[in-house]
Parts: sequence; C-alpha cells; structure tokens
Amino acid sequence: MISLSEDLPRRISEGDRDAGVRRLQEAYAAGHLSHEEMDECLQQALTASTHGELARALSTLPAQDAGTTSTIGAVSGRIRRVGAWRVPRFLKVESALGRVHLDLSRAVIEHPVVDIELHLGTGRAKITVPRDAIVDAAGLRAGWKDTLYKPRRGARPDGPTIRISGAMGMGRLKIRHARR
Repeated sequence: MISLSEDLPRRISEGDRDAGVRRLQEAYAAGHLSHEEMDECLQQALTASTHGELARALSTLPAQDAGTTSTIGAVSGRIRRVGAWRVPRFLKVESALGRVHLDLSRAVIEHPVVDIELHLGTGRAKITVPRDAIVDAAGLRAGWKDTLYKPRRGARPDGPTIRISGAMGMGRLKIRHARR
C-alpha cells in the first residue's frame, strides 16, 4: 500500500531556492528581465515549495551556460559525495579500482538535466537520486553485471533528469530513489 505522502512532489531546500534567486538576480543584472518581470519571478521563486514550481519561476530565463565537465577521479579507494554538495551540469567519474557513492538526494541541483559519465574498472557504484528525479541509464555499458534500477511507480516529472552514461568493467551500478 502506498501512502499519500509518497505521491507528493519533493519539496525544495533553502539551497535550491537560493540558487534560483541568484539566477534571477544574474538575469536581471544582465538585462534579460525588466523590473516588473523580476518582481513577479522573484515572488514565484520565494514562495515555491516544489521543484516544478521553482522551474516555472525560472522558465523565462535564458538557458544557463552548460559550463565545463567536472571530473572526480581515483586510481583506487572510494569516491564519495554526500550531503549538500553542488552537482555540476556534467560530471565525469573515473575509477580503476574501488567504490563510488554519489548521493544526490540532498545535493544542490541547479540544472534540469544532469549528465553523469561513469568510467569504472572494478568495484561497485551506487547513485541515490532525488525522489522526483527521472533516471535514464540507457547510455551505460556494463561489462559484467547489469545495472540495478527500479523506477518509482507513479513518479511525477517535477524533478531533474539524471542521465547516466559511460562504461563499467567488473562491477555493478545500483541506482535508487531517495525515500524522502
């Protein structure tokens, strides 16, 4: 039995709201918004409670610069990102030996689409995505074991899209949605 609270969209954090307000301020300073548009969008962003509401407040802004790819690498050992870390638009993770754990459930995700490129030799990887995220792992090639991922039933498309690509040798990727 699914509880009513499981069907609700994930609430945004103060970090998410602050990132949205910064984007609005930058767009206003660059002349992309009039004073009236800035007031209206700022009001929407400050009262938004879900990712979908925040995205609507930012929908009239020009597309963000995709930026460069951030790379996390290790020859052996663990690669771990948890808590309130800022997720770049493009993230490349490289590890010859060892484990990878990326927890995006409390991370600051400023982009509607995040591309994660994995290049792993041996060892397992675990990625925890926000409750309302949409996951696309079709671009990942696994050499030994298949990816473990069970999409949420009844998920609403209010969250970011997480696209996972790359190659894994001897190991397994486990993807799960955060419980809260």
